Amino acid sequence: MKFKAVIPAAGEGRRLRPHTFAVPKVLVEVAGKPIIGHIMDRLLEAGPAEVVVVVGEQGAMVEEYLRRTYDCAFSFVEQTDPHGLGDAVYRARDRFDGEPAFVLLGDTIVDADMTELVGEHNVIGVKEVKNPRRFGIAEMEGERVKRLVEKPAEPASNLAVVGVYFLHDSRSLFECLQKLIQADRRTRGEFQLTDALQMMVESGKEIRTVRIEHWLDCGTPEALLATNRHLLARDGKYSPRKGCVLIPPLSIADSARIEHSVVGPNVSVGEHAAIRCSVVADSIIGRESEIAHSVLEKSLVGERSIVRERPWQLNIGGFSELSVD
Repeated sequence: MKFKAVIPAAGEGRRLRPHTFAVPKVLVEVAGKPIIGHIMDRLLEAGPAEVVVVVGEQGAMVEEYLRRTYDCAFSFVEQTDPHGLGDAVYRARDRFDGEPAFVLLGDTIVDADMTELVGEHNVIGVKEVKNPRRFGIAEMEGERVKRLVEKPAEPASNLAVVGVYFLHDSRSLFECLQKLIQADRRTRGEFQLTDALQMMVESGKEIRTVRIEHWLDCGTPEALLATNRHLLARDGKYSPRKGCVLIPPLSIADSARIEHSVVGPNVSVGEHAAIRCSVVADSIIGRESEIAHSVLEKSLVGERSIVRERPWQLNIGGFSELSVD
């Protein structure tokens, strides 16, 4: 089946600062590659005809990474003045001529078989959550969605919409988004994709659900480390280093230098990084960073950063230096 995908990737990533001062949120690395790389790996299994990426002010960095890494038809649409997820998806409308639209959020990794969503129906991914007030919620009537509500004060369901949508009827999707925007109908100050989907339901369009087991948030440092742990348990890879103790699961780039150190478990180390005479656990070490004579745990170290001497729990962005004389 021919379909096109949309990845909204213009978010500022304020909760991931200082890392998102140096790179767009979708290029923050987890388990050995940027967030959007994990999304693309799963999406390409379903065979999209084109991937439309909605980018912000640092969009050139996203475009360069994707074109360099993936043999895929891409187009890029700007959203430098964002007004919500609904607005982001609507900006991709000119790339569609009735083909189904597969929407995947750029800051969430849905660890699932994407081919299960592709078909003749409108389908959204859902997962039971403990705090449904934080999410868009789906209320069901048998196998069909009866109602969709964005962050309800009094939720009637605990099924959260998890950021993966296959809209076979893309014409109806873009028509409903257009109505929202023309009427300036906002929820919490933004145009919500959930509200457009609810308009589709009210117009008689059937939307079904698929249960998603692993929905990996990458929006905060704590969530990023949790996602790193999950992905490493399945996809970690590394080669032994002489004179070092490496405790899996791990992802260590072949170009990284590890000397006289204990690394792991749950550590990813980027390209050309260096760890010397240190102990590092449950952390993400960015590309071209240097860790020396340190003990780190539950830490995020951005690219091209330097950490020397003393135990720490760190969250430092790219191009930083921290040392103790």
